[in-house]
Amino acid sequence: MTDDELLDAAREVREQAHCPYSNFRVGAALIDDQGNLHVGCNVENAVYSLVSCAEAGAISAMVAAGGKRIVRIAVAGGSENTCACPPCGGCRQRIQEFADDLTRIIFKDNDDEWHTFTMDELLPSSFHL
Repeated sequence: MTDDELLDAAREVREQAHCPYSNFRVGAALIDDQGNLHVGCNVENAVYSLVSCAEAGAISAMVAAGGKRIVRIAVAGGSENTCACPPCGGCRQRIQEFADDLTRIIFKDNDDEWHTFTMDELLPSSFHL
């Protein structure tokens, strides 16, 4: 699956987001170590601390399907059109749990330019068990 196809999957699932409070839809799509695609979207709740991020949903789907490692993950967010949407701090740690040195985190900015990061670039000196 190409990066464009992965981002398209994130954009597609973004439309399923439940975001009545922020109106900021986020979709995430990832490829696991078995080559399988997993997607997730944000799900808001009136109790903001109970919001589920798109990346968390995609990771949960991966784990439930038996995936162990994230190879690539694309994130797409925005209120109307998609915009630059790097993972939040909590999701960076979530991704870290299932990443390795080769994991790539990708998204496009508002000018349709690709941004590709490793975990060390997004979350330097991260916590590891």
